Amino acid sequence: MSQLEAVIFDLGGVVMGSPLHAIADYERALGIPGGFVNRLVVASGPAGAWSRLERGELALDAFYALFDAECAQAGHALSAREMMLRIAAAAQPRPRMVAAIGAIRARGLRTSALTNNWVGEGGATGTGLLADLFDVVVESAVVGLRKPDPRIYELALAQLGVPAARAVFLDDIGRNLKPARALGMRTIKVDDEAQALGELEAVLGFPLA
Repeated sequence: MSQLEAVIFDLGGVVMGSPLHAIADYERALGIPGGFVNRLVVASGPAGAWSRLERGELALDAFYALFDAECAQAGHALSAREMMLRIAAAAQPRPRMVAAIGAIRARGLRTSALTNNWVGEGGATGTGLLADLFDVVVESAVVGLRKPDPRIYELALAQLGVPAARAVFLDDIGRNLKPARALGMRTIKVDDEAQALGELEAVLGFPLA
């Protein structure tokens, strides 16, 4: 039987539809090279508009202008406003993943959302009703830290009250898994829902459907 006590989930691309897919679709629509936005976010680092948005340091209106300028300077024009609308439209809950979270809690394990997000135009972060699925919700825009900063993983573990070795973390971005592994968590990279649930079942030792 698994010795795990908690399962920690990224939201976008894991429990909900993928923002990466929405961005890729937008890049294709504009004829922009695939991966341009992701490369820009990584290259701009903590001082970039995207990171500042996800740490709650920028409102969306301020982000739009700054990110548009960063993209133009990097060689490709786009509308950050349109991109974020596409991301929001894609952020629909994945029913099988939602059901799996319920099955995990029914077995007595604790659950957490650990997500990089932002404050929307209405003042909400977008986690919404999904928050009820989890014992703990850690949002970058609320706590002022964002993955892959190790401190946000430590915060989630502290709020769950479990050691890293007793937790498994699911994310669709490889660089966000590295700090979790370094802390001692088991990790699952989510490429698609069926693959991720199959790997999670194997780690937990019980069915999720």
